[in-house]
Amino acid sequence: MATLELNVGGMTCGGCASKVNDALISISGVKSVEVSHENSIATISHDNVPKVNLTNAILSIGYTVDGQGIDFNWADKDVWGKSAYNTMWCLIGCSIGDFGTIAYFQFVWTDSGWSTIAIMMLAIMNGLLTSITLETLILMKQLPFQNALRTALGMSFISMVAMETAMNITDVVLTGGAMLTPEVVIPMLIAGFLTPWPYNYWRLKKYGQSCH
Repeated sequence: MATLELNVGGMTCGGCASKVNDALISISGVKSVEVSHENSIATISHDNVPKVNLTNAILSIGYTVDGQGIDFNWADKDVWGKSAYNTMWCLIGCSIGDFGTIAYFQFVWTDSGWSTIAIMMLAIMNGLLTSITLETLILMKQLPFQNALRTALGMSFISMVAMETAMNITDVVLTGGAMLTPEVVIPMLIAGFLTPWPYNYWRLKKYGQSCH
């Protein structure tokens, strides 16, 4: 029995490691597999399985091996669709906390004395929290809670910050800030969606399949 270590690129969570593990263990002659997304190593024990077979199994599910892998471009319609779906869920999560906070100060605690900047900062923080919560709940379908939370924090934070920033800048430009009107909600959602979408495409295309 031989043992081989492969450097697998693009794994960001336990779900990714499980996909690589499943792809390898299904190959005839592979006896055992250990995959770590933390150090990007797959250790395979096998009976004379050609390395190219192992490599191709990993490449076929969207990850890289020893630098081989996806040729990046901006023309993959499937990845645009998948990244749009992920961005949509992120937007839903961010909007719950962001809009809820602004609405509370606008319609309930109208004499709070908080400055516009303070309200907007709180709205951004609450938007990030609700988005992380939603992402975690989605990921818990395939991961334990701690892994799901860690993955949600790692895979979505840049997207969420860009989204929140775009939404609240739009609000400030159109209304002066910390105010929801029928005329501003749709532009805020559009700005929040479009701003991180290219980043989400880049991440999915460069690093392979999404984790949810």
